[in-house]
Amino acid sequence: MRILTGLQPSGKLHIGNYFGAIEPAVRLQTQGEAFYFIANYHAMTTMESAEALQENTFNLALDFISCGLDPEHSVLFVQSAVPEVNELAWILSTVCPMGLLERCHSYKDKVAKGFQPQHALFAYPALMAADILLYDSDLVPVGKDQKQHLEVTRDLAGKMNDAFGEGLFKLPEALIAENTAVVPGLDGQKMSKSYGNTLPIFGEEKPLLKMVNKKILTDSTPLEDPKPVEGSVLLQLYRLFAGEAEYQAMVDAHLAGGVGYGTFKKQLFEAYWEYFRPARECREALLQDPAHITDVLDKGAARAREEAAKVLTRVRRAVGLGWH
Repeated sequence: MRILTGLQPSGKLHIGNYFGAIEPAVRLQTQGEAFYFIANYHAMTTMESAEALQENTFNLALDFISCGLDPEHSVLFVQSAVPEVNELAWILSTVCPMGLLERCHSYKDKVAKGFQPQHALFAYPALMAADILLYDSDLVPVGKDQKQHLEVTRDLAGKMNDAFGEGLFKLPEALIAENTAVVPGLDGQKMSKSYGNTLPIFGEEKPLLKMVNKKILTDSTPLEDPKPVEGSVLLQLYRLFAGEAEYQAMVDAHLAGGVGYGTFKKQLFEAYWEYFRPARECREALLQDPAHITDVLDKGAARAREEAAKVLTRVRRAVGLGWH
C-alpha cells in the first residue's frame, strides 16, 4: 500500500499542523510505503518572497524529521524536485471540466479572504491530482477541508481511464481521521496562521510561556468560583498534551473553584513544553548537520522520480505523446 501526503511550507509549524498532519503521517509511515512531499509549487499561490519559500521549505523538512519522520521508512522530497508533476497536471487539465474547478470551495474561500483570483489558485486541484496520481497512490490522508480535492482527483483519474484505457490510473482512497483532535487557536477560533492565533511547535521557552499566559482566551470568573468547562480553550489545549487522569484532574479543579486561570495556564505550558521535548532535542542535533537534511531530500527526490517516470511513461504512451 502506497501512502502519499503533502504539506505546504507556509511558515512555522504550529500544534494544529502537528496534530492534524504531522503526527498522523508519522504513525502511518510504518503501515505502508510512505511518500511525503513538501508542496512548494502550491505554496507559490500565497507566497511572494523567494527567500521565504526556500527557508520555509528547508525548515519544514527539518521540523518533519524532528517530529519523528524516519527517512529509512519514508520518502521525503520537495515537490519541485520532481518536474514530471507539471506535465501530468497539464495532461489532466485537458480532461478537467471548468465546472469541476468552479465548484471547489477552497478557491472561493481564499478569494473571499482577499487572495488574488489567479489561475494557479483556481487550478490548484488539478496539480494536487497530479501530485497524487503520479505515484500510484493508494491512500491519501487528508483533512476534511481537502476531501473535495481528493474527489476531484478520483474524477479526473476516472475520466482519463474512460478516455485512454481502464487501469491507466489507480483510484486513490481518502483517509480522513474523523477522531482527529480539533485544535482551537489561542482565541478560540480554528488555529490558523491567518488568524494569528497559533501555538508553535518550536521556539524559545520564555516567549512561548508569555504567549500562553497572555493570549489564551479565558473569562473573568473570580479565582474562588467554579470555572466553566464547556468550550474552554484552555482545557481543549491541555487535553492534547496531558494524560486522561491529568486532564480529568484539571476539569475537576475547574468545577471545584479556588484555583485561578494562571495556575491552569502554567500546568498547560509545562505539559506542552514536555510533550515536544524529544522533538526539540532532535531538531537541535539536526541543526548541527544541515547537510543531512538536504541529503535526505535529494535521496527522496531521486526515489520519487523513479516512480514518477514509470507512471508518466505509461500515461504519455496512452495519450499519444510517447514516440517509442
